[in-house]
Amino acid sequence: MKENILMLIQSFIQGGSESQMVQLTGLLHDSGRYNLHVACINTNGPLRASLDRLNIDIPSFPITSFTNISMVTQSRRFAAYLRQQKISLIHTHDFYSNIFGMTGATLARVPVRIASKRETTGIRSRAQLMAESLAFKLADAIVVNGEAVRMHLLDRGISPNKPAVIYNAVNLTRFPVDLDVSAAREMVFSQLCEPVARRQPLFVTMVANMHYEVKNHRMLLRAARRVRDQFPNVVFLLIGEGELQEAFQTLASELGIGDNVVFLGHRENVPELLRLSDVCVLSSTAEGFSNSILEYMASMKPVVATAVGGAPEAISEGETGYLVNSGDDEAMADRILRLLNDPARVREMGLKGRRLVEQRFSREALVSKTESLYARLLAKRR
Repeated sequence: MKENILMLIQSFIQGGSESQMVQLTGLLHDSGRYNLHVACINTNGPLRASLDRLNIDIPSFPITSFTNISMVTQSRRFAAYLRQQKISLIHTHDFYSNIFGMTGATLARVPVRIASKRETTGIRSRAQLMAESLAFKLADAIVVNGEAVRMHLLDRGISPNKPAVIYNAVNLTRFPVDLDVSAAREMVFSQLCEPVARRQPLFVTMVANMHYEVKNHRMLLRAARRVRDQFPNVVFLLIGEGELQEAFQTLASELGIGDNVVFLGHRENVPELLRLSDVCVLSSTAEGFSNSILEYMASMKPVVATAVGGAPEAISEGETGYLVNSGDDEAMADRILRLLNDPARVREMGLKGRRLVEQRFSREALVSKTESLYARLLAKRR
């Protein structure tokens, strides 16, 4: 008889945790090993449509704060739902679902409780970190997406028996080797000023949201100015949305590179834009394990990234890309220039990156390791 398991996420916005949860949910559904249920705290976000093919009900348990009556009301309602569905295992996938899900699952006495931790960024307050730590105490295991995140939890005093490293995966069907980029090229060229467009531009791309300073777009823009000084035809494509975009546009103008930076916002055609690129970058001050880096390599592009979080676990230095210190825009510019000056190296690194993703970060590895973790913990409870 199949066990009933439930996946819980805060919302379906276009984010790394949300994308990985949706991907894993689809894989578990297709595997058929468990009876799969899905719930959320709120239904916002475009990724919700990605689960429509599963034809399963996705109830929501909206809360406005962890410190008001909605938390109490919805936790009781959620616990009742878990009992009604006879859930044997719950897996939560982000900060808010960890706290809400572990609380409700404990009330419902769900036998196996698994939380997730995917980042090491400093965006959480002290009170939030305390709440998260309490949630982790209620969990039987914590899925982390890299060794850097595991060490981060150990440094916070989390039991070493709880973190389980399961790397992010890339859906390689989104990144076919014969991808047509003509539409993406036309769209990008329509946004370039005429002098830059005439120079057969080279493209350097970063995919990162603009909600928090942790992605450090300012460092990238400083590096972009250094690169532009040697390659006047370079264009930096910034994919991602957020309230900081206007400030970054102002900085680009102040640096004199306004014509060489294109802010593309949220895009559905990311694979095409990455394939169009010559080099891909990530300038974060902190990360967990970046989906963007894996997508860069799946697109057969060399990566220049700051050596934070799981980046050193994903990038083979000098083979699939380069690592630089956080904040060192001079070093980032130097590595980008090395690549732009050596198209043969760009192709070689890109092919090696693609092979690495196929070998280590496949969807098959993700679902296999996840189901093994579920089976081990369920057997232990029995």
